[in-house]
Amino acid sequence: MTETVHRPYRAGAEAPSESGIGLTVNGAQRTIARSTSLSQYLASLSLDARAVVVEHNGTILRDRDSFANVPLHDGDTLEILHFVGGG
Repeated sequence: MTETVHRPYRAGAEAPSESGIGLTVNGAQRTIARSTSLSQYLASLSLDARAVVVEHNGTILRDRDSFANVPLHDGDTLEILHFVGGG
C-alpha cells in the first residue's frame, strides 16, 4: 500500500472585507470570516479532521478533538496535509 500526501486548497481567495481575516494556508493567501474555528475551516474545505495533519503557526496540533476550540486569527499560518491511501 502506498500513501500520497495531498495539499488541499481552494481555488481563488475570497475578496478581503472588514469581517474577514487573512490566513496563509499551504503557502497561499486566503480570506475567511472572523470567528472561524479550525474545525469550521476544515469543514469548509470538505476535509475530515481525522484524515489530516494540521500545523498551526508552526505547532503540529495532535488533539483533533480540540479543533473546534482553535480560533483562527488574522495572520495565522496553516499547513494542512491530507493523507490518501492507495495501492
